[in-house]
Order: sequence, then C-alpha cells, then structure tokens
Amino acid sequence: MTTLDADLRNTVYAEMCPCRDMLDLLANKWSALIIGALEDGPLRFGELRSRLQGVSPKVLSASLKRLEANDLLTRTVYAEVPPRVEYELTPLGLSAAVPLAALRGWVDETIGGHPSALR
Repeated sequence: MTTLDADLRNTVYAEMCPCRDMLDLLANKWSALIIGALEDGPLRFGELRSRLQGVSPKVLSASLKRLEANDLLTRTVYAEVPPRVEYELTPLGLSAAVPLAALRGWVDETIGGHPSALR
C-alpha cells in the first residue's frame, strides 16, 4: 500500500475509507431500526417484525443476515420444538446503537411535532 493509499484510507471522504462501508450499512433504514429495536435485548423474528411496521419478511430477513455478517448482531437457534431463534446485538452493534439513538433524539427534538419538515 502506498503512502497515498494509506492517507486516503484514513480520510472519511476517500473511496477506500472503511467508514463508507459502515455508513452504507447503518444508513439503511431497516438496519438502523433493527439496531434500535434490539437495544433493549434479544428479540425473535416475529417480535422484530411487529415492532418494525411496514417491513416485509423478505427485507427483514435480508437485513438481519447483513447485520449478522458484519458482526453487529448474533442469531441464536435454540434446540427446541418448534425451533426458537433470537437476534441480539453484539458489543459492536451496541456501540453502533449509541449514535443511532442520538440521531433519534435529534429528530424528536427538532422535527418531532413537525413531520412535514422532512418533505
């Protein structure tokens, strides 16, 4: 890796910056909402789907797989009949929840009563 590549890797605006990949993952509406829903502890697929109004099972499943592949959550399958599966944030996922919670707080403070401000 050249010095220029190393410098660009440490610049959030550079194409090679790992920040871009994390922003791409977390800026996804459903990913951000899943992380927020799991802040209080593990949930099953159906519980997540109930909390996240408007998400289709297909999109929820794909989003959960992507978050799991990036070590933001774990999927635990319990050997029961019927099988029980729970999703839970990893330490990395919990750390990602902090800025997302701050964003939700900012929205509540600044836009809360004025949803038309988002149009």
